[in-house]
Amino acid sequence: MQRYALFTFLLVISLSSAMPACKHDPALPGGIDPDPTDTTDTSTGDNTGVPCSPDSVYFENQVLPILVSYCTESGCHNEADRREGVVLTSYQNLMATVKNVTSNNWDKNELMAVLLEDDPDKRMPYQKPALSQAQINLIATWLEQGAKNNGCNENYGACDTVNVRYSAFVRPLIQAKCQGCHSGNSPQGGINLTNYSNVKTLASNGKLYAAVTRSVNWMPSGGPKLDPCTLSKLKAWLDAGAPEN
Repeated sequence: MQRYALFTFLLVISLSSAMPACKHDPALPGGIDPDPTDTTDTSTGDNTGVPCSPDSVYFENQVLPILVSYCTESGCHNEADRREGVVLTSYQNLMATVKNVTSNNWDKNELMAVLLEDDPDKRMPYQKPALSQAQINLIATWLEQGAKNNGCNENYGACDTVNVRYSAFVRPLIQAKCQGCHSGNSPQGGINLTNYSNVKTLASNGKLYAAVTRSVNWMPSGGPKLDPCTLSKLKAWLDAGAPEN
């Protein structure tokens, strides 16, 4: 079974980075004392907040974007539809609506159980490609580290907009925050962002930047707006001609 194969990855820290058929029973996990909400201001590239450590996985920066992108489309696990009573739009909702979500027993932890399910009709994301092994390892490592409500300032020290690369910045950004909705056989809005050619088209016609900067209904859908430094880096890449560098 795939879920047992994951145990060999649990000590590996991977920073490479919906509609399950099995039932979720809303329940507050018992016996946990989660960290208070991290109030780090990540909007600027300065020396405020917590710098990101390569040895830690951060819920706000890494785990939540995966859940929002892949699991909160219309009819799924958003606050309006609440499919099977599960809401995955915030740490508080995750803790309150997913049974045994802090358990390190993947058979009991309903989040990990549906991510590792072999049956595509029961696996989450539903009717979409499974999460990559790197994404699953990332969530597993976050759980192993205590399932903290943590975050960090990715731009600690400075906002470097020089030589922004598609391979190092743009593609990981899209994979983390956009591909959950914009992938598979029926991508949202008919927009598939799984290859450079499609990203380049949206970059060239201005729709990519417009989608992430508009004042309402911005992308990523269901998530917070991209921070100013991230937008500045994206704009620098766009101004350079959106190269596949």
